[in-house]
Amino acid sequence: MKKVLIAVVLLLGIAGNAQEKMEGRRNLRENPLTKEQRQELHLKKMTLDLDLSTAQQKEIRTVLNEQSNKREVTLANRKEKQAENAKKLTADERFAIKNQMLDDQIAMKARMKKILSNEQFKKWETMKENKTDRMHDRLAMHKKRKASKTNTNK
Repeated sequence: MKKVLIAVVLLLGIAGNAQEKMEGRRNLRENPLTKEQRQELHLKKMTLDLDLSTAQQKEIRTVLNEQSNKREVTLANRKEKQAENAKKLTADERFAIKNQMLDDQIAMKARMKKILSNEQFKKWETMKENKTDRMHDRLAMHKKRKASKTNTNK
């Protein structure tokens, strides 16, 4: 009897904790940060990780602002094209988009190389690679979970 009571208490505690996490995620989706807030947090994180000087912070702030504005325009154009026609992109269109994205990444890397010292730049690249790796891992996990759901529904 005692073991059953302990098991019930543990299950209730775990269920309550899981519910709190879901509410926190839902709150983030319902009340997203503004563009300026996201940029400020990103800049502060970079300042902590890379030990940026105030001059570097000012330069990176402008880079982040330009990058954010460009991203907003790109997303707006993509949504407009999707609404316009729901067809898939041709190989040439995909190539042009990917080519432009890589050109932007090259330009960003060159700008950061001018702003940061050699040591800071190496650390920034490592941070970027780690972020990309985590993103790929999450995407693979999501695809795996989605595939298992479709297999169980059949």
